[in-house]
Amino acid sequence: MSKLDFIDEELRRLESAALLRRMRRAAPSRPALRDGTGPGRLNLDGREVVNFASNDYLGLSTAPAVTAAAGSAAASRGGGGASSRLLSGNSDVHEELERRLSAFKSAEAAMVFPSGYQTNLSVISALAGDGDCVLLDRLNHASLVDGARLSGARVAVYRHADPDDLERALKIISRHRRRLIVTDALFSMDGDLAPLGDIAFLAEKYGAILMIDEAHSTGIFGLRAAGAAEHFGVEDKIDVKMGTLSKALGAQGGFVCVSSPLREYLVNKARGFIYTTALSPVVCAAAMASLGIVEKNPGAGRALLERAAKLRAEIKRIGFDTGKSVSQIIPVIVGDSARAVALSSLLFKKGFYAPAVRYPTVSKKSARLRISVTIAHSDEDIARFVEALKLCA
Repeated sequence: MSKLDFIDEELRRLESAALLRRMRRAAPSRPALRDGTGPGRLNLDGREVVNFASNDYLGLSTAPAVTAAAGSAAASRGGGGASSRLLSGNSDVHEELERRLSAFKSAEAAMVFPSGYQTNLSVISALAGDGDCVLLDRLNHASLVDGARLSGARVAVYRHADPDDLERALKIISRHRRRLIVTDALFSMDGDLAPLGDIAFLAEKYGAILMIDEAHSTGIFGLRAAGAAEHFGVEDKIDVKMGTLSKALGAQGGFVCVSSPLREYLVNKARGFIYTTALSPVVCAAAMASLGIVEKNPGAGRALLERAAKLRAEIKRIGFDTGKSVSQIIPVIVGDSARAVALSSLLFKKGFYAPAVRYPTVSKKSARLRISVTIAHSDEDIARFVEALKLCA
């Protein structure tokens, strides 16, 4: 018996439960690269399909201005960050990106990290520790959950998007030194919004720090497309506005927008910032170009939401459950993992990539297809997808 036999056993168990995951080789279609038409098409395992799995919601990753900015930065500055920003890795490009992000998010300061996941782990563990309590929405992203667990603080979970249950939890943990409320703004597997107005009120009432994850709402919601906090009119009530550069902004990395003193605190306390190589200047340049496009055309997010609403209505019309989605993320909830995998496979054969999402990403008995609508999807793409989904049901 080998000491590693448990690996094969666990892989067999996952496969028998329809929970085994494998990577597939993907590449942008040639027209997307040539014309800057974004993520609507994808070459997957050698086949071109309509792609409903991309978080590049506004198609900015292939926008000519973005790729040109990245190329220019690579030519003038090289490809990598070279060092921690506290050593020799800090540059004017990092500082300019942070200045632009803080202005966009109506905050005093900003701070960029190599990834959104790393941002959440670093910030939560810097803000909470032994003697504190982190309050989490039950459906928060794994990075928020992991950050809370790694912090060493007590973790309290409240019912999804339920301010009454959050208040109950706040009353119970009133004796803790610090209380940190952490919630997704737009939930990545369900497509619904957190009730940020109610949550911000409770944070102020009970003296809790409030952190929101705007990974999927930045660039989409709000009159300026600044995100869900702007949408709900609570930008000045949020202590930590986290976001990513890798969704609507079409680049890579994560960031937080905070007060100037809190930024200085995180520079000294956030281990995922201190002990890592700086974000590549190439990525910073691409992100700034994307941000400029969003600032000049904030209505693109609203147009995307209108397109998603039409698709959601059609999916409901043919009998599928889309939960409480109000966004560009549409779950097609089927319940059983094997059924979700089979449905995804049938759609792929018809020329559509809509991946199955299963436990532990979502709860047991709530397996689904996760549909990401992007600005690159045409009316014809959507109509054909609905017809294919109806035939595959």
